[in-house]
Parts: sequence; C-alpha cells; structure tokens
Amino acid sequence: MSNSFGRLLRVTTFGESHGPAIGCVIDGCPPGIAIAPEDFERDLGRRASGRTRHTSQRHEDDRVEILGGVFEGRTTGTPVALLVRNTDARSKDYARIAEQFRPGHADYTYWHKYGHRDPRGGGRSSARETTMRVAAAVIARKWLAEHHGVTVRGHLSQIGEVVPDGHDWDAVEGNPFFWPHAAQVPALESYMDALRKSGDSVGARVTVVADGVPPGWGEPVYGKLDAELAAAMMSINAVKGVEIGAGFASVAQKGSEHRDAMSRQGFASNHAGGILGGISSGQQVVVSVAFKPTSSLRLPVMGLDVDGNEVEIVTTGRHDPCVGIRATPICEAMLALVLMDQALRHRAQCGDVGEVSPRVPGESKHSP
Repeated sequence: MSNSFGRLLRVTTFGESHGPAIGCVIDGCPPGIAIAPEDFERDLGRRASGRTRHTSQRHEDDRVEILGGVFEGRTTGTPVALLVRNTDARSKDYARIAEQFRPGHADYTYWHKYGHRDPRGGGRSSARETTMRVAAAVIARKWLAEHHGVTVRGHLSQIGEVVPDGHDWDAVEGNPFFWPHAAQVPALESYMDALRKSGDSVGARVTVVADGVPPGWGEPVYGKLDAELAAAMMSINAVKGVEIGAGFASVAQKGSEHRDAMSRQGFASNHAGGILGGISSGQQVVVSVAFKPTSSLRLPVMGLDVDGNEVEIVTTGRHDPCVGIRATPICEAMLALVLMDQALRHRAQCGDVGEVSPRVPGESKHSP
C-alpha cells in the first residue's frame, strides 16, 4: 500500500535498490505528449550518483525503457509504464548488516511493519526509488511548460552551516552541488573532501521554485496545494522538514511584515510562497526542504541485531556524505508532479470559469 500518489495524475513506483529493476506507472497522463527514451537522460543524469567524488560511487546507466502508454512517440492516454534496470548493485556490501538494525535507517521499522525485509541497500527505503519520480516528472515538466508556461527549477540553499553568499541561477547547473554562487564552489569542494575523509556526513537544504503558476490551482481545506506539496516532499527519503515561502521564519515576523501587500503593479513580497488558502496566487511557488545527515557511516556505533543483542555496527558500501547534494532534481520532480495533478483537477472542476479579474502580476524575485 501507499506506493502511489496523486489523484488525476497518479504515479505508482515499484522495485528495490538491489533488485533487477525499478519502475513506475503513470496513470491519468493526458494523450499527445511527445516523449522518447532520450528525453529522460538529462534529469536522470542530474540525479544520478557516481558523477562526482562527492556522491556515492554507484554507477547506474539509468536508461529508461518505455513499456507502454506511448505509441509513435506520443502518449496515448493509457498508463505510461517506465522501467530502469539496476546494473551496478553490489549486494555483498550488505551481507554483514543483514541481521542488524542500522541506527537512523528504516531497518528496524520495516522489520516491525512487515516482519521481513530486504537489507540490500535499504531495499524499498533506498533513495534509488526516487529515480522513477524524476523520470515521471520529465513528462509532467514538459506538459506544464507546453500548456501553461510553467517552469520548475531548484538549488542547494544550505549544506551544513554553509549558505550561499549570493544567488545566480546560471551558476546552479555549472557545479556538482547545484550551488547558486560559483565563487564558493572551491570551498565546498574542500569542505566535502574533508567530511568524506572523516567518515562523517552532513545535512542540507534544497529550495525549489515554480514560475508561471497561474492563480487558482489547489483546493480548499483537504486538497490544499501547500499541504500536498508538504506531503510530497516529506515522502522523499531523508527529508525531515518542509517550508512554504517564509516557513518557520514567519514565527519571528510581524503580521504587517508577513502579509504580502497587493497593488496593480504586483505583490510587494512573497512570504506566503505563492499559495493563499491552499490555492496558488500567481506568484512563484517556493518550497524549501531539509535533509538529515546520511546515517550510513563507516564510523562504528552501537546498535541491535535481529535477536536483540547489542552489537557494534559499521556500515560499508557506497554512500553519499550528503544526500542533499543529489536531492535538487528529486524536489523539482515532486513539485512538478503535484502541480500537474492540481492543474488537471482545476481543469476538471473549474475549466469553465475562464479569466477572472482583477489579476495581480506575480513577482519573480526569489532569492535563497
């Protein structure tokens, strides 16, 4: 259960980190979207491990096979089925901990949930599963851009205690950290090298932004756009916090500061993150996501085995010293998928409403 999300655009993922393959089924996908296997290469490459020394050295091909729902290069309206085969799983790395519960992992909770678990790479709880979310979002991003002019992008906005000294979207894709300030990248390289040598890990913060979202997407009370975005982001492995707009900084703000004043020229600010009453305002939709430090460490720690014995646990294998480094494309994917689902739901119920006046121009001045 609970391997699917979305209502009109419903995505179901399947497969384990060290199984033969992972995949997804996208149900409710509109017909006529041009899609080919090569369309997935860029975003899956951005998410993949092994591309730099700062991530896990697992090297997967991540080539998408389209098994159904596409004919002559276009979606047919039937379920789109995508498959990615695992080609570089190294299950022997997990033989030693198959009978142990790694602190900070889902080993213990999966054991109690199912009474049986796949210990290889975390099985279903592995971040490998997010590959298929990114693949599904390739279709969502294309549809959003073509039908509504919506674009989704993101960047790493904090790693450990380090924050960007400036913000330049052009810098984000030019470094392995998705960092928005190019001058800081050499220092980040040194920081990560030292962290990796120490055997420890660190957390991170990712900020994702959607431009061009029209006012009106989202549903009141139980289908709020921000509530569904929070749930979508929290479903990503290692996420421990989600903020919309100003988020927790709102606690220290006065109401006179936090409210986003409106005029014919636009909004004076965007503390609400582009969502009011659970419905998009036409401003940028801004979401920030907090990732915990990686729990897979070679540093020894005390834990328990499946028989309840106290044992020393050392995690071997290939792991990220900071999972947040590869998380930007994943957060972008979840934002795009939620937006497309909400757009389809809005069209279904309110497609006859048409243009409503007045319309306040949405500002686009996001900074981390």
